[in-house]
Amino acid sequence: MGSGRKVAVFGAYGHTGRFVVAELLDRGFVPVLSGRDADKLKALAESSESLAGPATRPASADDPAALDRALAGTAAVVNCAGPFATTAAPVIEAALRAGIPYVDVAAEIEANADTFARFADRARASGAVIVPAMAFYGGLGDLLATAAMGDWTTADEAHIAYGLSGWHPTAGTRAAGAVSHQRRDGGRVRYRGGRLEHHRDELPTLDWPFPEPMGSRPVVGEFTMADVVTLPSHLAVPDVRTYMSVEAARDLAAPGTPEPTAVDARGRSAQTFLVDVAVRSGSERRATASGQDIYAVTAPLVVEAVDRILTGRTRTVGVASAGALFDAPGFLRALSPHITLEPRR
Repeated sequence: MGSGRKVAVFGAYGHTGRFVVAELLDRGFVPVLSGRDADKLKALAESSESLAGPATRPASADDPAALDRALAGTAAVVNCAGPFATTAAPVIEAALRAGIPYVDVAAEIEANADTFARFADRARASGAVIVPAMAFYGGLGDLLATAAMGDWTTADEAHIAYGLSGWHPTAGTRAAGAVSHQRRDGGRVRYRGGRLEHHRDELPTLDWPFPEPMGSRPVVGEFTMADVVTLPSHLAVPDVRTYMSVEAARDLAAPGTPEPTAVDARGRSAQTFLVDVAVRSGSERRATASGQDIYAVTAPLVVEAVDRILTGRTRTVGVASAGALFDAPGFLRALSPHITLEPRR
C-alpha cells in the first residue's frame, strides 16, 4: 500500500488523471494535484471528502520553477497531461531535478520514442527511473508480450490485436492524435525490420481470431499504437504489428463521436476491451487480457507501477517500459481486480 506517500499527478483533472487520483487514494497514497488550471484543480480537490487533504499545486509545462514547486516533497510524479510531445520532457526534467521517478500515460508514438532517445543515457547514469507509456496502450500490450515470450530471448514477430467494443475518445486523445498527425505530415508509422518507418499505404482490413466469446472479428491492420516503441525497447523482436477493431477505428475517425460517458459508480464507460497478443518464432505463444474502459484501466496500471518502483520491485534503471522494468507475469496477476487474464494458448 501507499503508506501515505505523496505522489504528484500532473494533469490531475483530466479524464485519465481523475481515475489515477482515485486509484492512488484507494491504494493509500496521497495525491498532489497539479496542472495548469488552478480553478480545475480546486474544483477537483473539493469534489469529495477523500480529496479534502491533497495539496493543489498549479503548474504549467513551460514553467520549470512551478513544476519544481509541484514536485517538492513528493515520492514520484505521474504525468497524465497530453499532448506528451509538449509535456513529457519538461516534467521529466523536473523529476530528474527532484530525484524522483517519473511515469506517464503517453500513447503518442513519437513522444515515447523521444523519451527513450533523449533521456536514456542521463537516467541510466543517475540511477533514475523513467517509465513512458505505462498505460493501456504501450504498457498493457508490453506486459502481455513479455509474459507470452516466457523463456524465449528472441522472436520473429509480435502481434497485438485490440478488440474494443467501440472507442469514444477524450478531448486529450483527439489533441494528441492531432499532434502526431502533424508530426507525420499526415502519414502513418509502423515497425518493420527493427526500426520505425513512415509510410502512406492504405491500411488493410482483415479478420483476427480473438478468443471466445468475442470470436473472429474484422480489424484494421497496421493501426499502429505505442507498443511499437515499448516492445522493441527491450525485446528482440524485429517486427511488431498492432491491430484495431473496425468499430473502434471508425469511432475514433468520426469527428462527432462523443466523449466517454460514465455508467457505474467508478466512472467507467460501457466500453469493453480484449487485448490478444501473439509472439511467433517457429511456434506461437499467446497472452490475452480483457476488461472494461481503456481509460479507467490505465489507473491501476500506473499506480501498480508507482507502488513497485517505490518498494524496489524493479529490474533495471533508466528509461524503461513496463515489460523491462517489472516481473510481467506477477504484475499482470496483481491487476486481477481490473482485468481478466486468459490462459496462454
